[in-house]
Amino acid sequence: MAKAYLSEPWEGVVTVDEAKVRELLGVPPYRDEQAEKEPQVGLSHGLAWTSVGGVTLDIEAVSVPGKGKVTLTGQLGDVMKESAQAGIAYLRKHSDHYGIAENFHETRDLHVHVLEGATPKDGPSAGIAMATAVVSALTGRKLRGDVAMTGEITLRGKVLPIGGVKEKLLAAHLAGIKTVILPEANEANLEEVPDAILEDLEVITVSGFDEVLDVMLITEDGAPPTFVPPLADDAASTGVPSTGA
Repeated sequence: MAKAYLSEPWEGVVTVDEAKVRELLGVPPYRDEQAEKEPQVGLSHGLAWTSVGGVTLDIEAVSVPGKGKVTLTGQLGDVMKESAQAGIAYLRKHSDHYGIAENFHETRDLHVHVLEGATPKDGPSAGIAMATAVVSALTGRKLRGDVAMTGEITLRGKVLPIGGVKEKLLAAHLAGIKTVILPEANEANLEEVPDAILEDLEVITVSGFDEVLDVMLITEDGAPPTFVPPLADDAASTGVPSTGA
């Protein structure tokens, strides 16, 4: 930019506006995407901590008729895959509690995909986000799109603390997220987050997975706030709730 102006004489003050920046620098290499905030079935927003700061993770899950196969894609590392498997195992154990068909692990195939597949990802902190997307896919219930979350899930449904709280909340703020679910054990880490960020975010602390779903699942007319009847095969595969009892 300096070279462009120094190559020829000029006088006075030169204003570099948005149009001029684009002319000088060219087309941006990528567009900073905001999080999808429309409630959807099988889509949750996780938060991760990388060497260059915090990032949001869009996590998709679909359920289709099958024999219980679980596919995990998106260049996930071993720890992240184990976290997804732990969440699914917990849901199998407590399927009745969450209104999921008891034999879903025999009659449904699950595919969990973390977007930006070219970027390697690892760590346990997306555990509750992956489990939440799976619950939505298996029940056909929509999830809030204005919420991001971070936390490790255990086989007992506990939500364990994670690292990088400051960086993750900054990433949520930049993505236009207004509510963040955080492990209760990380509450003290909020002191490290700038006040300007906290003033623009609602931070909900949780210690168990039930609390996550209480926030995330959209309540349908006449349905309880968290738990729903299982879907028929055709309804579950399309994300449309069954009308049966």
